[in-house]
Amino acid sequence: MTATTQNIDWDEICNELSELEVIRDRTQLSKLSQDYYHFSPILQPLLQDKTADLVVRPVNEAEVLKVAKVCVQYKIPLTVRGAGTGNYGQCVPLEGGIILDLSKMNKINWIKTGLTSVEPGVKLAAFDKQAREQGWELRMVPSTYRTATIGGFIGGGSGGIGSINYGQLRDRGNLQAVRVVTLEDEPQVLELRGDDVQKVNHAYGTNGIITALEIPLAPAYPWAELIVTFDDFMSSARFGQALGNSDGIINKLICICASPIPSYFAAFREVIPEGKHCALLIIAEPSLEPFQDLVREFNGEVCYQKSSKEANKGTTVIEYTWNHTTLHARSVDPSLTYLQALFPLDPDLKLIEHCYHHFGDEVMLHLEFLRTQGQMLPAALQVVRFTTEERLNEIIRYHEDKGILIFNPHTYILEDGGMKTINLEQLEFKKQVDPHGLLNPGKMRAWLEQ
Repeated sequence: MTATTQNIDWDEICNELSELEVIRDRTQLSKLSQDYYHFSPILQPLLQDKTADLVVRPVNEAEVLKVAKVCVQYKIPLTVRGAGTGNYGQCVPLEGGIILDLSKMNKINWIKTGLTSVEPGVKLAAFDKQAREQGWELRMVPSTYRTATIGGFIGGGSGGIGSINYGQLRDRGNLQAVRVVTLEDEPQVLELRGDDVQKVNHAYGTNGIITALEIPLAPAYPWAELIVTFDDFMSSARFGQALGNSDGIINKLICICASPIPSYFAAFREVIPEGKHCALLIIAEPSLEPFQDLVREFNGEVCYQKSSKEANKGTTVIEYTWNHTTLHARSVDPSLTYLQALFPLDPDLKLIEHCYHHFGDEVMLHLEFLRTQGQMLPAALQVVRFTTEERLNEIIRYHEDKGILIFNPHTYILEDGGMKTINLEQLEFKKQVDPHGLLNPGKMRAWLEQ
């Protein structure tokens, strides 16, 4: 507990919020103050003892406003939470106070042609199940698809399955509108539309509480899941690049894993031969015939295939890609950690080949192809054998010196984990809507350094 909250009478706060669901049980408080920051050996000691004083679960916007008013009146830090599936401490309360758990605000307001309006607590998989009945689905989802919420994904995520077609969440057009509750002296509700949504998009809830979102949708295809194996890594990487560049083949996921990463995938140990490199893929069923020709061109072998009907049941390849790749590796060897990188445009993949040979098994290459600024590029979520923080920083610097952009997953500071620049628009919006600095304090460098 910090000095900020030591003098607060929490019994009095509970009385103020008596009509809302309030959690004070210490075990629950501890659980709801966590995310998956333990992926990082750097973040673990910094965040493991951070706990809220209360958790409040509102069921509508009016209750959010009630909590906002109480927090402003008593100057209580407020941290917004979805399902807590982030990896960087986005929803960990650094200064105690109240956690606002929005998981019960889970209404789908409407689904129209190519567009939806939802509350922030709607789970991604639950939404898609309903939207697909009308022929639509979310444009992109994280590997935590089954449990993550839409509001949490917008606030703390960046991209995922589907980014090969639609880029990142912050790309113009991927978020149409949001409703935001402020923490001004008299909290109010604002609606942001168009480019104004970037004021709160991927801001960790540091400058507004999102209570509703309008999000564009993608056509829902019958998606098949496949795993293709290769004898050498560069064949798998070049296959992934060729598939991403095959405009006529409709796909949603191109994940390339260098050996020994596939050996960490318990569900696929009987499927992927030892020592093979693999591609985890989601392909539209009407595109499977030309896809097979591409596999043959690169001497790959399909070792696993699920139809679109089968893919909705049991094991799904989604949960072995993006950040889940690291999750499964760490379940076998907890000393492993990871990095996040974006390689520059490199048609011959020479830089990827260099890194593969330079680092060997110390930095195991895991590529996720995505679209950015009109180009298809390989991002990487490398699985790293952690030894020391100094060595990890050396690895980061080596990548950056080669022109590889590192999105550092070993910091909870908003700007340091991303583009490493101050977002003046988000800072100015925070000054307007959170003048006392109560929202998720300690996470926005721009605010701390002003």
